[in-house]
Amino acid sequence: MPKKKKSQDDEFEEWKKSKQLLKPKDQLELADWEMKEPHARILLTHNPLKPDGLVEWSFAEGSFIPLHPPSNYVVALDIKGTLMHRLSPEGLAQLAGDTGLPAEDEEEKEEVEVEEGEQKLEEGEPKPAEVPAEAKPEDEEGEKGEEGAEGGEEGQPAEAAPPAEAEAKGDAEDDEEGKPSKPKKLTNQFNYSDRAAQTYNLPTRSQETQTIPPPKENFSSNVLQWIIYDDYLTDYNRQQAELELERLAREAQKAPITKHAPPPPKKSGGRAQLSEAVQARVAQCWKTLERMINQNINDEINKDYKYWDDPSDQYREEEGTLLPLWKFTYEKTRKHSVTDLQWSPWYYDLVAASLGYFDHMKPLDTGYLCLYSLKNPSYPEYICQTQSAVMTVDNHPDHPYMIVIGLYDGNTIVYNIQASCKTPAYKSDEVTQKHRGIVWDVTWRPDLPDGELNYYSIGADGNVNHWILLQTEMSVTTIITLCMDKEPLRGPDGTQVILKSTPSCIKFHPSNRDVFLVGTEEGLIYKCSTSYSATYLFTYRAHSLAVYRMDYNYFNSNIFVSGSADWRVKIWEDNRHEPLYVFDLGAFVGDVKWAPYSSTVLAAGTIDGKLSVFDLNISKYKPICIQAVVSKKKNKLTRIRFNQRFPIILVGDEKGMITALKLSPNLRVPCKPPKKMQHLDQTTLQIMKLDKLLSVVREPVVLERPPDPAASQATTK
Repeated sequence: MPKKKKSQDDEFEEWKKSKQLLKPKDQLELADWEMKEPHARILLTHNPLKPDGLVEWSFAEGSFIPLHPPSNYVVALDIKGTLMHRLSPEGLAQLAGDTGLPAEDEEEKEEVEVEEGEQKLEEGEPKPAEVPAEAKPEDEEGEKGEEGAEGGEEGQPAEAAPPAEAEAKGDAEDDEEGKPSKPKKLTNQFNYSDRAAQTYNLPTRSQETQTIPPPKENFSSNVLQWIIYDDYLTDYNRQQAELELERLAREAQKAPITKHAPPPPKKSGGRAQLSEAVQARVAQCWKTLERMINQNINDEINKDYKYWDDPSDQYREEEGTLLPLWKFTYEKTRKHSVTDLQWSPWYYDLVAASLGYFDHMKPLDTGYLCLYSLKNPSYPEYICQTQSAVMTVDNHPDHPYMIVIGLYDGNTIVYNIQASCKTPAYKSDEVTQKHRGIVWDVTWRPDLPDGELNYYSIGADGNVNHWILLQTEMSVTTIITLCMDKEPLRGPDGTQVILKSTPSCIKFHPSNRDVFLVGTEEGLIYKCSTSYSATYLFTYRAHSLAVYRMDYNYFNSNIFVSGSADWRVKIWEDNRHEPLYVFDLGAFVGDVKWAPYSSTVLAAGTIDGKLSVFDLNISKYKPICIQAVVSKKKNKLTRIRFNQRFPIILVGDEKGMITALKLSPNLRVPCKPPKKMQHLDQTTLQIMKLDKLLSVVREPVVLERPPDPAASQATTK
C-alpha cells in the first residue's frame, strides 16, 4: 500500500507545472558548507515608536513632573477563535451529544436522575441486573459496533453500554434500555468540597477628627518660548562659570606658590549654591563610610583605647607604661614639624595640629593646620594650607569652630572651619597689623562685654598684642613690650637702644583673667598684667636657656611648671623666687604639661625622643615612666598634650607625625578618701594631696619678734 501511494505521487509530480526560480544579479555566491552554517538572529523587544520623556504639569508642585514610560506591548491583530477545550463546559456539552438543551439544563437533569436513584436504593428496590453480553440482540451489537467505529474515526471515545433492567419490568423497559443514554457525572471527592461559612460583620462606628487645613497658595505661570530660552541660557552660563572655576583651580595648583596669593574667585549663586549643598551632604556620607571602614580595620586598637588596662601594673607599684594607639599623619606634611597641639574643648576626640618648622636652616614655603579625629586616624578631617609655616594654634573655648594660628612671617589668621577651610575669616594686615618676627604663641580669651571675640599673641619682636575681631576687620593693641633688665646700649649714632626680650610662650592665669606669664629665650619668666603695662609684676629667673613651655596646675592655680632648653623641668609657686622641685632630664625639654586628672602628675617630652611621666606623690626624684616614642637618631619630640576626658596623651615629632599613647593604671591612680571623709569629692582630695606634698618643700614663714616695750624704756632712762 505505501509503495503504490508513492508511485502515484511521483506521477502527479510529472504532470505539475515546473517552477523557474529567478536569481537576483547581486546575489552572493556561497558554498554548501557556508549555506549550512547557522547564523544567530537577535530579536529585540524595543518599540521605536514608543514616546520617550513624557511630562505632565503639576499645579501642586508648580513644575513639570515626569510620567512613567508606556509599555512595549502592541496589539497587532485580535481574532476570537472557535475552538474550545474538551474539558470546558461547552466542550463537555458537545461531547455529550445533540440533546438540544443547554449545558446548565443537562446538569440539572443529571442531578435529578441521581437523586431519584438514591431514593430508590434507600427504599430497598433491587439494583437493575446487567444484561450479559451473550444475551444482547445481534442487531444492537451491530449498531454499537458501527457507532464505535465511527467514534474511533472521529477521535471520540466510545460510549459505554447502558445498564439492563430486570426482566420483570417488561418489554417497554427493555426498549428504553436499548437506547443510548448520557453517562452519569460522578462527584470526585478529592476535587470537590462543600463548606458553609458566615463571616463576622464589623459594626460601624462614627469617629470625628479635626485637623488644621493645609496652607493654600495661588500659583500661575505661563510656558512661553522666550521663558524656556532664558532658562536654558541661565543654565548654560552656570555651566560655563563652573568650568571657569575648575580651570582657575587647576592653574592655581600648577602655578608657583608666592607670598601674595590672588583673591579667591567669586562663586555664582542660585543653582551653584544648591549643588554645593548637595556635594557637602555627599561628602558627609563618604566621611561616615570612611570612619566605619577605619574603625573596622583598627578594631583592636579601638578596644584597647576604650577598655584595655595593663594588668602587670598590679605587680609594680612605682612604675607605669604607655600603650601606643594611633599614629596621625598627612602625606604633604612629612617634612614639617608639629609645632603645637590643641584638643577641642567641645569634642574630646578632635585635635588641632599646627605644622611648620623649627630648623631655620631648612625653611619651608608652606604651613598646614590639620584637624584629626580619633574616629578616622588615616586622614585629617579639616586641612588649611597657608603661605607660611604655622607655629602655634588655639581653639576658642566657647566657639570650637573658631581657630586662630600664628605664622612664621608674623601674621595671625583666624579660620571658621564651619564655613570654609580655604579662605580665612580674619587675617592680619601684612604691613601695619603684624609682628615683626615669628609668632610663637596665641591664646583665646573670654569674650568682651560687647560680645567681640579676642585673643593675645606674642612674637619675636618682643610685643604682646591684643587682637579684637570686629564685624569685617581686626583691631590690634600692643599690651606690653618686653625689655631686658639691662642698661640701654649706645648705638653708632649716639642714640640709646633698649634691648628687647624675645618671648617664646605665654600662659594666662586660670582664675585671674588679667594676669599672665611670659617665658623668654633668655630664661626669664615675666609675670605681667593686661591692665598695667608699665612694669612687670614679678620676674622669675627660672632657667639659663630659653623657656619653651609653661603650664598651670589644674587644681591649684598658684602652681605652675616650666620646661627649658637647659634640660630642666621646674615647678614654681606664685611670687616665690626659688622653685619647689627641679628635675634634670638630660636633653632639651620641648614641652611640659600637667595632667588634668591628677594634681601631682605631669609629663615632659625631650628632644631625644623620650616621654617622661612624673607623679610627685609616688616619687619626688625621678619619673615613674620613661618611654621612647620615636627614634633618637632620626626624629625628635616637639609637643605633647593630655586629653581632658580620657587617659590619653598625644606626642608630636619633627616628621609631622602625631602618636596617641594610653597611660597605664599606675600613671592615673585616683585619690582614696579617708575613712572619716568619705563625703569629699575627687577635686577636693586632689587639692589636699598637692598641699600636703608642697608643705614639705615650702620655706617656713619666718616670724619677726615684736619689740619689747620694757627694754625700750630702760634704754631711754
